Amino acid sequence: MTSAPTIETDRLVLRPHEAGDLEAFWSFYQSDRSRYMDVPSSQSQLWAGLLAEVGSWEIFGWGGLAIETKDGQLAGQVCISQPPHFPELELGWIVFEGFEGFGYAFEAASAMRDFAFEILEVPTLVSYIDRDNRRSVLLAERMGAVLDPDAATYDTVDLVYRHAPDSTGPGLEAYA
Repeated sequence: MTSAPTIETDRLVLRPHEAGDLEAFWSFYQSDRSRYMDVPSSQSQLWAGLLAEVGSWEIFGWGGLAIETKDGQLAGQVCISQPPHFPELELGWIVFEGFEGFGYAFEAASAMRDFAFEILEVPTLVSYIDRDNRRSVLLAERMGAVLDPDAATYDTVDLVYRHAPDSTGPGLEAYA
C-alpha cells in the first residue's frame, strides 16, 4: 500500500523506525514508565511487535513512527494501529524518559492524528488509555478527544477517547 512517511513538525521528525531504535524501546519497557502498557516479555517479542508496526505501513497504510527531536534524539513513538484484539483503529504514543513535559507527545500525536484524518482519510480514531494513566488522559483531552463510554475496548481497565479531525488547529500542512 504505502511506505511509512516522514512527518516534520516545528520541533520533531516523525520517522520510520530503524534497527537502532530497539535498544531504547527495550529500556523503556523495562522501566516504570511502561506500567500502563502491555509489556513485551522478551527482546524477541519486542522485535516482533516493532516489526509489526513497521510492516503495517506496507499492508494497511498505517503503523508506528519514531519521535525524534530535530537534533536527532529518539524521544518515543506515535502509532496508528489496530492489532486483532483492538476493536477500532487506535492512536497511541510513548514518550521516553527525559522527554516528558516538553509537549513532544502533544505535538507528535496531533500531527499523527491530522495525518490519519487528512491523508489516510480514516473515518474514526480512538485512544485506549488505562484509567490510572492520568497524563495520557490529560493529553487526549488537550487534543480535543472525548471520552466515549459506549465504545468497545479490549481491556476493562481502559477508557476510550474518541478523536475527531482538529477543526481549530493548523492542520497537517503546518507540519510539512
